[in-house]
Amino acid sequence: MEPALGPQEKYHLITRNLQEVLGEDKLMGILKERELKIYWGTATTGKPHVAYFVPMSKIADFLKAGCEVTILFADLHAYLDNMKAPWELLELRTRYYENVIKAMLESIGVPLEKLKFVRGTDYQLSKEYTLDVYRLSSVVTQHDAKKAGAEVVKQVEHPLLSGLLYPGLQALDEEYLKVDAQFGGVDQRKIFTFAEKYLPSLGYAKRIHLMNPMVPGLTGSKMSSSEEDSKIDLLDRKEDVKKKLKKAFCEPGNVENNGVLSFIKHVLFPLKSEFVVLREEKWGGNKTYTEYEALEKDFADQVVHPGDLKNSVEVALNKLLDPIREKFNSPELKKLTSAAYPNAAKAKPAEKSTKNSEPENVDPSRLDIRVGKVISVEKHPDADSLYVEKIDVGEPEPRTVVSGLVQFVPREQLQDRLVVLLCNLKPQKMRGVESQGMVLCASSIGEPRQGGPLDPPAGCCAGERVYVEGYEDGEPDAELKPKKKVFEKLQADFRISEDCVAQWKQKNFLTKLGSISCKSLKGGSIS
Repeated sequence: MEPALGPQEKYHLITRNLQEVLGEDKLMGILKERELKIYWGTATTGKPHVAYFVPMSKIADFLKAGCEVTILFADLHAYLDNMKAPWELLELRTRYYENVIKAMLESIGVPLEKLKFVRGTDYQLSKEYTLDVYRLSSVVTQHDAKKAGAEVVKQVEHPLLSGLLYPGLQALDEEYLKVDAQFGGVDQRKIFTFAEKYLPSLGYAKRIHLMNPMVPGLTGSKMSSSEEDSKIDLLDRKEDVKKKLKKAFCEPGNVENNGVLSFIKHVLFPLKSEFVVLREEKWGGNKTYTEYEALEKDFADQVVHPGDLKNSVEVALNKLLDPIREKFNSPELKKLTSAAYPNAAKAKPAEKSTKNSEPENVDPSRLDIRVGKVISVEKHPDADSLYVEKIDVGEPEPRTVVSGLVQFVPREQLQDRLVVLLCNLKPQKMRGVESQGMVLCASSIGEPRQGGPLDPPAGCCAGERVYVEGYEDGEPDAELKPKKKVFEKLQADFRISEDCVAQWKQKNFLTKLGSISCKSLKGGSIS
């Protein structure tokens, strides 16, 4: 048997790799008297991806520290968050989450019998809980409710009342699950401080809050279920894992926003207490690191090459994913996965259309639109009205794009600018130069003609997905077929709103940081 841990050792295990702890003194006080009771909740919305190993790794730490851990499948929250999980899919998605989270925990050696699993609807529909929701709504201001959910609840131009209820329910969960602490990402901080402010007003104790950092995705931004290239799905095939890691942002010597390094730090190191960089003998052979800081320093000094780092993560990650893939290869779980996440884009291709066939589904999720950063701008050698730009869209190499912006935007204003790029048009030559995408621009209706590129929100990274509100879960076409005229049909309803926001049928174009906009040109078109 392992020797019993003291309060200080438990405190270290519970708090290592966290970004912030609210209530440190209270935490230490409890550990000196008894075991900590803690819960982690996950709304059953999009498919869990490999970033979920980050909280799983911390749950392993909590159990090693002797904590009593509850995992909440927050099904009602999933519905309240702008209906991310439609009511008819709620039960199916909750079952999917239960199976996949348990498979993840088993793959990292966490004993399930030490955990308590709860669904939100097991108690959130009770008379007592409902009365507390009403009591809370009588003291919470609209401003505080909206502010609390700003980083978690989907932000739209006309928010639903359900999104304002979301933070209050999460606060009440702390009382109804009878825990000392809640664990989550640092994006939950505003909900946590909301709970600390308002639970005492109902006569309930203020809880401890433990926060993980937000781990960058493979494109350098937050790993997101709705941003396909930013994440590796738990059921991705080995060849898909290789492909996505190959495209991952991992610039030589750059340790900032490096999703590959972050995954090693927050998942692989805590699980194994070491990480092996695999490389050929001519490059020095394999090297084992027992401290993450030493690996990060070697990467910053370019002693470790990004290719070797990615290959090593690929091997380690596939070892974690193999038992999950095997479990979900059963007919029962295959059926559950398809039912919980029906995806029209992945359905078998329709037969050739006839006069009596159903019209092809054309919605904006079929467009592969991304944030791009212009890294060079030159005049087209054979056309005075065209620029030839190199644009970074989060891929290993920048794309060459030809655009007719010469008369609208000076060259120096395009250099290093963030733009919005349509990436799945069929490449075509424009005056002898192949263009691999289209910069989406606003233009005025009428004379004098004005125009300019659309603006992503400040802080976006190259490669971030741009989607239309309500269509974030679809899969873009690999390439838009010119004869189908998918873009042309959708583009007919592109407009700039009176608030200077880019829209399709009055629904905003969004990134995870907010709306795509245009500095002027109200009511203009987009092309």
